[in-house]
Amino acid sequence: MSNAVHALATKKAIRSFIPLLLFAYFISYVDRMNIGLAKTQLEADVGISAAAYGLGAGIFFISYALLEIPSNLILHKVGPRLWIARIAITWGLLSSAMMFVNSETTFYILRFLLGAAEAGLYPALMYVVTVWFAQEDRARVVGYILVSSSLAGVVGGPIGGALMLMDGTLGLQGWQWLFFIEGIPAVIIGLLIWFKLPNNPHGAKFLTTEEADALVAAAAEPAKDEIKGSLWVGFRNPVVLMVALTYFTAAVIIYGGSFFGPAVIESMGVSNSLLVGLIAGGISCGAIVGVLIFPKLLKRIGSELPIIALYGVVNMAVAALFFMVSSPVLQLVLFFAMTVVTAGVLPMFWSIVMARVSGRMAAGVLAFVNTVSLLGGFVGPVLFGIAEEATGDVTSGMAVVGVCGAVSLILLGGLTLAIKRGRRAVVPEPRQDSPEAAALISPLEPEEH
Repeated sequence: MSNAVHALATKKAIRSFIPLLLFAYFISYVDRMNIGLAKTQLEADVGISAAAYGLGAGIFFISYALLEIPSNLILHKVGPRLWIARIAITWGLLSSAMMFVNSETTFYILRFLLGAAEAGLYPALMYVVTVWFAQEDRARVVGYILVSSSLAGVVGGPIGGALMLMDGTLGLQGWQWLFFIEGIPAVIIGLLIWFKLPNNPHGAKFLTTEEADALVAAAAEPAKDEIKGSLWVGFRNPVVLMVALTYFTAAVIIYGGSFFGPAVIESMGVSNSLLVGLIAGGISCGAIVGVLIFPKLLKRIGSELPIIALYGVVNMAVAALFFMVSSPVLQLVLFFAMTVVTAGVLPMFWSIVMARVSGRMAAGVLAFVNTVSLLGGFVGPVLFGIAEEATGDVTSGMAVVGVCGAVSLILLGGLTLAIKRGRRAVVPEPRQDSPEAAALISPLEPEEH
């Protein structure tokens, strides 16, 4: 395989369909997170308490997590094009249906159904990365995909805030317009994926046969410590478990901070919904910084582990300093730093796992890791909501950030040991002409000459 051919094919793949996947994840994140902007209005118009809001915000991740692995295994059978298109269309319709929330019960039901519809989207995108790209390119491509979720905060916040200003138009509340309008693009992107996304390199019209062969060969190149066996073997692999649990701590921070971030900004004296959206969008720029810079840092240092350590240490420091300073500006800077390191560390988790899985194992294990992390998406808003209920202060959720940072450092120790033990467990087969190979020849079966 020519390196030049592979490099050209990789560029073609990134330019041809990665923007489509970026837009799909962008829209999913907008639809998933827009209830953060609607929190205060839902409390006023529907009577949803802070604790009930946290539960409803997080319950999305329960149904998502339950159906994550089955969804990705179906994708492995039917192909990414059909399955990702189905996911996008159904979640878009249910996202728009959120405009009909009229009680805590309907809030819970629709959030649960929305999670079920969207289940499998993110691990499906990660599976596509394993099919198309070599290991050295995967962290970079994952970073591009994660940029879209960060842009959802940057762009989606101000757009959502503007939609909230439609309050009273045609007799609908601002939050109803928010849900209705932001669900429509998902249906459109689902149709585009159906017509535009190739299932694999050999099905891509924009690649020559040589280029497709180069991509498939590079993506399928086995790692020294590749996980083999049944899916259960992959699920209980120590490296996979440690990555999943560490990712869980990051998800608690990301989703807890995202759902309660606008309310934190409001507590600083910002009342205009558009301004709240703009400030929240500015903080989300930190995620773009993280997911673009950290993969480049990985290429320089050659190991994901120091970057994971940085994530834990910085979040512990951010939480401590947040309560020590009284300036809203400094608190927002700390919130920004938290966003940089927490979003930036995510490609590291996927890089570690992708280096050890392929085929059906990749479909199952990637979904498993995301399932565990999504439980953090449930726990995060719940913990932030409980903290606010207990103290009456919406900023008290920052204590959760500090705890997650500390726990991640403990888990990092376990991950480091698991990686070292996994490498020691791999015994390379001796070459046939080596002394070791000769020693394996039975004396009862003399070597032929």
